[in-house]
Amino acid sequence: MVHIPITPQAEAEPAVVRDIQHYMRPGLLQLPSLPPLSLYVHLPWCLKKCPYCDFNSHEFRAGGSGGEVPEQRYIDALMADLEAALPLVWGRSVHSIFIGGGTPSLFSPAAIDRLIGDIRARLRLGPDCEITMEANPGTFEKDRFRAFRAAGVTRLSVGVQSFNDQHLKALGRVHDRSQAMAAVEEAAASFDTFNLDIMYALPGQTLPELEQDLRTALAFKPPHISIYHLTIEPNTYFAKFPPAIPEDDQAYAMLDRITEMTGQAGMARYEISAYAQPGHQCFHNTNYWQFGDYLGIGAGAHSKLSFAHRVVRQVRFRDPARYMDNALAGHAVAQDDEVRRADLPFEYMLNALRLREGFALQDFMARTGLPLTAIAKGLEAAERKGLIERDMARVRPTERGFDFLSDLQELFLAD
Repeated sequence: MVHIPITPQAEAEPAVVRDIQHYMRPGLLQLPSLPPLSLYVHLPWCLKKCPYCDFNSHEFRAGGSGGEVPEQRYIDALMADLEAALPLVWGRSVHSIFIGGGTPSLFSPAAIDRLIGDIRARLRLGPDCEITMEANPGTFEKDRFRAFRAAGVTRLSVGVQSFNDQHLKALGRVHDRSQAMAAVEEAAASFDTFNLDIMYALPGQTLPELEQDLRTALAFKPPHISIYHLTIEPNTYFAKFPPAIPEDDQAYAMLDRITEMTGQAGMARYEISAYAQPGHQCFHNTNYWQFGDYLGIGAGAHSKLSFAHRVVRQVRFRDPARYMDNALAGHAVAQDDEVRRADLPFEYMLNALRLREGFALQDFMARTGLPLTAIAKGLEAAERKGLIERDMARVRPTERGFDFLSDLQELFLAD
């Protein structure tokens, strides 16, 4: 699970409508080529809002006043949104699609089949296009995951979080251990590659309990695991009523054990929170970290798009009902901002330094349109502090740099 953070926005803002010529006009940057392009599709509903979640997700209750999830109208809105954005990505191939939420597996397999078919009709997908969908064990029923595979999903990301019933309850999850086990079994049977989301440093969690969670997860031989430290995010239930979570020293010990156990299982830590068997790294998430482009459609979705002389970020309307109304009227974009030249080094480093292999200096220049002098001061400071190692071609975070990633990234903030 990786979502680009969604910045709170004033819903009173008018829609942003700009002509393609606006993006193609001359500017200060000189990008020699455009990076790979991904598509993110946000399906915003879930069964229950988790107390730690700061994503743009909205509770849906079957039989409640809201009725059914408006699958068809929402997909109509997504396609209207996509069609309005096509001039911005015209002629470019899409190398990965990520269907995130919320809980996308609340949508029926027939709706996901329509969604993927409608996207294929409008975009040129690469021959090995990775199509990931998030699914939660709380929406699992037999053969449902298999039906998503038949609809065109090539990679499932299962939000397990824990196999411990006590910890699942503390996290406000709607599934239990047995449902999680059944869901992962079907994911493994239905998909050649899949991901398990696991969280650690949970309320009351001990190191032996974390080890048991990892042993259970690794017994399924997952090709990919994303493992996240529970963080208390602003504007969440946990921010108002903070639980008692393990101290930093204990959390570091848990992370060391995670890296050790995944390594023993043949998984490499290729990103700060991601571990994969050879050949199973997630292309979509890696494209984020390499400062690739992504078009985001759906309520509250973010886009980052490159043009010859600028890099632009967009945000769609956040409220699902308002998003549908605006998207169907051809005006889904609520915010559209050019990334300031001075901010590009930090934006690039915020992503690229999450990768174990770091980044090629040539890629920095190609993705930002800036010379290496723009990061020379930050690189010198980072090397002096022992946070990076570098040669004439690449920059890599050291073990210390990984442990103090925020400190490393901050060295590239604009003055």
